[in-house]
Amino acid sequence: MGPQGPVEHPTLALSGHQATTKVPDVPEGVLGQGKWGAIASTDLTAWAGPWGVSFAANLTPDPGTGIGAWTEKMFIDALRTGKHLGSGRPILPPMPWQWIGQKTDQDLKDMFAYLMSLKPVQNKVPDPIPPKH
Repeated sequence: MGPQGPVEHPTLALSGHQATTKVPDVPEGVLGQGKWGAIASTDLTAWAGPWGVSFAANLTPDPGTGIGAWTEKMFIDALRTGKHLGSGRPILPPMPWQWIGQKTDQDLKDMFAYLMSLKPVQNKVPDPIPPKH
């Protein structure tokens, strides 16, 4: 955290919410009609809203904890359908898959190629936390 807010950690870029970072409970009564629609962790990798708590994914090509085991088709399908791996659980806010998924096939292929060119970072991001009812 810098004086103006979060700063990038050069060796952890695009590795998602760090597995070792604990997220505090969402205070009662903060989210809702006429209140906040979402709140974020100080590093902007965890978001809470009506959907529960979602975590920024590890987009590095680590095969065990990132997208290294994904195919280009899985990546494109995920961004076109809003489903993890193209067929799994919903991709949650704040990921703007609806807009990114409208890019051309070539744009999405180029994004995937770029992500696969990064240094892999082993970081198991937590699973989403469903909302409390």
